[in-house]
Amino acid sequence: MRTAEKKPSRLGGLFARARSEPGLLRNLAVLAGLMVLGVAVGGILLSQQRVTWPWEDKLVFSATFDQTPGISPGNGQEVRIAGVSVGQITDATVDDQGRGVVEMEIDGDQTVYDNARLVLRPKSPLNEMFVNISPGGPPGREITGGEVLPSSNTERPVQIEEVLGHLDGNTREALGSLLSEADVALASAPAELPRGLTAADGVLQKLQPVVSELNARRDTLAKLTSALSTVSTSVGADDTRLAGLADSLQKTLRSVGAQQDNLDQALGQLPGVSTSLREATGEVQGLSDQLDPTLDNVRSASDVLPGALDRLNGSVEQLDTTLDSARPFLASARPVVGDLRPFVEDANVALNDLRPSTERLDPITDQLLPYLTDLQAFIYNTNDVTSLSDANRGIFRGQTQLAPTSLPLPLQQVAGQPGR
Repeated sequence: MRTAEKKPSRLGGLFARARSEPGLLRNLAVLAGLMVLGVAVGGILLSQQRVTWPWEDKLVFSATFDQTPGISPGNGQEVRIAGVSVGQITDATVDDQGRGVVEMEIDGDQTVYDNARLVLRPKSPLNEMFVNISPGGPPGREITGGEVLPSSNTERPVQIEEVLGHLDGNTREALGSLLSEADVALASAPAELPRGLTAADGVLQKLQPVVSELNARRDTLAKLTSALSTVSTSVGADDTRLAGLADSLQKTLRSVGAQQDNLDQALGQLPGVSTSLREATGEVQGLSDQLDPTLDNVRSASDVLPGALDRLNGSVEQLDTTLDSARPFLASARPVVGDLRPFVEDANVALNDLRPSTERLDPITDQLLPYLTDLQAFIYNTNDVTSLSDANRGIFRGQTQLAPTSLPLPLQQVAGQPGR
């Protein structure tokens, strides 16, 4: 009985053929190496392109922006939370209202609520954008995949063209000149900037005490906050006193409510009181208008008063000198005055008797006043009453005798009355 021959396997046949043909085994080894190298390079490239593998847990949602400048989906533009990259922008479309809808893909372990805030910011001066997310929190609702946040949750960046568009021509030219001058100034920065930094170092050293004081104040504020927290905790723990305070407040409000009628009457009297206050205010305003000139006069008088007081001081000093000189005379006159006091008392009685006669002399005095000027000239021009010469040498004079009856005066009536 013959034993059946075992057929060689297909892989064994291929290996035997590769060994039998010259160069075939080498070619197969090179081909396998190239395949491994291609797979490695492809994996590296895919990893740098932020490829999302099917087995990864991702949260995909969209947000509506009024404008989406610089958005380039699929180029690795980041999505950040608290400054940390958590995903990328995967797509961008336009809705029916002409607003941009940006689709984002973030890590599945991140939680975003419907009150989240999304801000589109530039990453570099080349207007490369990223989305910064403030994820929000309760009482907001946690969003799920595929939801679209409205434009009220988003903010767009302000473009430089929008700022420059509001400037007039002169301002734009001035801004261009400023940039040109800044370019010239920065050209010498390697030589000039070190000295400026050295000066800034001196300024910072001088500001060190200020920073120390600010740190001390910050520590004080921290202690104050801790003390307030302790007080609040203590007050919150004392439920009995808080309940008593609430009861007292309720009783107070109840008492105020019971006095509602009186309060209404008081409020009804307020318009009359306001009218009276307005009238009083007007009168006070008028009084202030009258007081202003008075205050000006008082101010002027206060300017003159120091000089008057100085002159009064001189007069007082002269009066003191006069009193010192008159003191011996007053000492000598005191006995004489004492002797004359009885005579003065008798003279007062006599003067009372003479008062009726003196009252009738007033008309005579009025008639004699016009002649006093001539009498003054006569006395001045003569040496004495009986002299026949004056300043113009000798003259002849006559004697005139005047009597009450010879004058056209009421004295004739006086002279005609018997006993006068």
